Amino acid sequence: QLQLVESGGGLVQPGGSLRLSCAASGFALDNYAIGWFRQAPGKEREGVSCISSSRGSTNYADSVKGRFTISRDNAKSTVYLQMNSLNPEDTAVYLCAARPYYCSDDVDRFGSWGQGTQVTVSS
Repeated sequence: QLQLVESGGGLVQPGGSLRLSCAASGFALDNYAIGWFRQAPGKEREGVSCISSSRGSTNYADSVKGRFTISRDNAKSTVYLQMNSLNPEDTAVYLCAARPYYCSDDVDRFGSWGQGTQVTVSS
């Protein structure tokens, strides 16, 4: 059974950093693209970043470009999201999701989701 578990969230001051992890089990991670999404209270879920399966192509939302970095370690079945220069607008529940091979801009094309990890940026 395909399962994703996020970790690494927490409370951080503006300008700080966090590294989120998305641990996969029950499937071969190297055959899947993994996307990071976030959802703040009262807002729609939005894509943050995605990394494809084979070549590891990446993409980022404009709001996080230059601050966030996505990476994957297939041997550890884990995808990471390094978040730097965090600001209060980054506060949200962060979720990872999987789909075969390629990233997509369509949230609905990701069929497997984790439970999420809370990130709060506040002084």
